[in-house]
Amino acid sequence: MGVLSGFPDGFVVGVSTASYQIEGAVHEGGRGASIWDTFAHTPGKTLGGDTGDVACDHYHRFGEDVELMAALGVDAYRFSIAWPRIQPDGTGAPHPDGLGFYDRLVDALLARGIAPTPTLFHWDLPQALEDQGGWLSRETALRFGEYAGHVADRLGDRVSRWITLNEPIVHMAQGYAFGTHAPGRELMLGALPVAHHQLLGHGLAVQALGGAPEVMITNNCTPVQAASDDEADRVAAMVYDGFHNRLFNDPLFLGEYPEFLAPGLAEVVRDGDMATIRTDGGALGVNYYNPTRVAAAEGDLPFETRPIEGVPTTAFGWPVVPSGLHDLLVGLKDRYPNLPSVYITENGCSVEDRLDDQFRIDYLDGHLGAVRRAIADGVDVRGYFVWSLLDNFEWAEGYRQRFGLVRTDFDTLARTPRDSYRWLQAALRERG
Repeated sequence: MGVLSGFPDGFVVGVSTASYQIEGAVHEGGRGASIWDTFAHTPGKTLGGDTGDVACDHYHRFGEDVELMAALGVDAYRFSIAWPRIQPDGTGAPHPDGLGFYDRLVDALLARGIAPTPTLFHWDLPQALEDQGGWLSRETALRFGEYAGHVADRLGDRVSRWITLNEPIVHMAQGYAFGTHAPGRELMLGALPVAHHQLLGHGLAVQALGGAPEVMITNNCTPVQAASDDEADRVAAMVYDGFHNRLFNDPLFLGEYPEFLAPGLAEVVRDGDMATIRTDGGALGVNYYNPTRVAAAEGDLPFETRPIEGVPTTAFGWPVVPSGLHDLLVGLKDRYPNLPSVYITENGCSVEDRLDDQFRIDYLDGHLGAVRRAIADGVDVRGYFVWSLLDNFEWAEGYRQRFGLVRTDFDTLARTPRDSYRWLQAALRERG
């Protein structure tokens, strides 16, 4: 059976990228500064001092990248729109050059039969908004809704599938709680308001995109397992699940925060907010990389993660457990009877820098099989996006971690398809 056999008619196969990770051209087209420009240029924040100033130079080379996707044969391309290109200061009239860039990209994709799937926020907040409080401030949620409206006005006639926010848990935790990502704040539990304001921004964006067939948030989800049968470890796993998964899914589908987290959010939740957050966009995006094993701990957080033993690991050190994706999807369906259709909006792995990447082929094959089993078990999964099309700027890890189906030479910017690209290309051709 072919790798793409057994999926429903219309099942979408695509590839994903993100603006700061690939675009470069940070001072062109009227673009304002983002928090990642500031963070990456702060000594010691990224591996080797790497920045996204040039990245893959997708801003100038998007035509070449669209042709790579067309030759690959994918149905859709998930990219992100850089908010600072549209509103350099995060507010006010949109910049025509910023809108024009994405206008050209969307047209180029459609001309090659590829459905554009834009993400409105993939972590590159305008620095001007961060200076006014960032996602700790309710105003940022309001500004995000306005920004979504500007993009919808320009692209909404040609885009039918949208993503509002990418992995709000990761942006809250790494950016505002631990400080390992931009904007580099270390607030620990004081970062909780960021969760609510991102969710509120999502709801406002869904409203601004009203009429689009599918508007989804993309949540990074992980099945959580206790490190032992000890009661303390089981409680720690429950708490971790509450922070990582339920904090961003319960409000969408149950209209409430997990009980033990609700008191920490009481001061920022206003009347009507939960109704706004629950605005139905018709789909949910899920990013999956691995399960998480959790034990009890003492300190600022009552849990700590433990290694999952006996499984392969990626170059990032992440455990490879394809069955975890099946378990995650079935678990979401069981927890939320009103779960809408689901798209796997990111799944992929970093490997050593070589063109022969059989490890990635096996990884993708295993995870697609897990999706197929989840569909057979009744989960309405509509699509699967590989992370990523290109090797790119991998946030604090700089250019060391390579996730691309296509190798990027960061000296010459030459693109070279890997074996995994050829494998997926063959599978898509076999599918027809």
